[in-house]
Amino acid sequence: MSLVELIAQADARGLAASGLACIDRCLPLLGGDDELLRPLWASLADGSDWGGSLEKARAALGSDGSAVPVGDVGDVGDDAARLARRMLDAAPAERTADAVRPWADACSAASLRIHRLLDPAADATTDPGAAPAEDTADLSPLVAAELRRQTAVLELLAGHGVNGLRGALEVSVEGRRVLRAVVSRRARGATGPGA
Repeated sequence: MSLVELIAQADARGLAASGLACIDRCLPLLGGDDELLRPLWASLADGSDWGGSLEKARAALGSDGSAVPVGDVGDVGDDAARLARRMLDAAPAERTADAVRPWADACSAASLRIHRLLDPAADATTDPGAAPAEDTADLSPLVAAELRRQTAVLELLAGHGVNGLRGALEVSVEGRRVLRAVVSRRARGATGPGA
């Protein structure tokens, strides 16, 4: 199934995990601690309310939306960090399917756009806001990998329910490491040789 079809068929837990995983992978842009979103993952596992944990995560990153990317990665990094912050700010307090479906869909698009913005192999003529192709052969490597991760998270939740959360978290941790490395490389490049 395509990513669009998986989002359309996902239940409330799968949708919430999908959106949360997108934010989790983009934490390096916000300077957030790797454990910042763990309470939200825990609430998905036990079915508890996540409103309080959402507020704590937002507060930890600054309530004014002024989060900045790690290092000096320029305007592209600033744009990517704003997109990542918006994903967290837009997370609904209620985890009903009707509330989380549009958010999960928006997180999917925002995360793919972030990866397109930051991918050094992306075609400079490609509009970073364009909808992603479902064929990964037409995508730059970083964007193709993010598309595969989003699909994997939704498939894990669809196939295993709550038991798929551990695998979804592992997929997100891997993606976070990749994005952290990309941000670090861009920051080193921005300072120039010998800096």
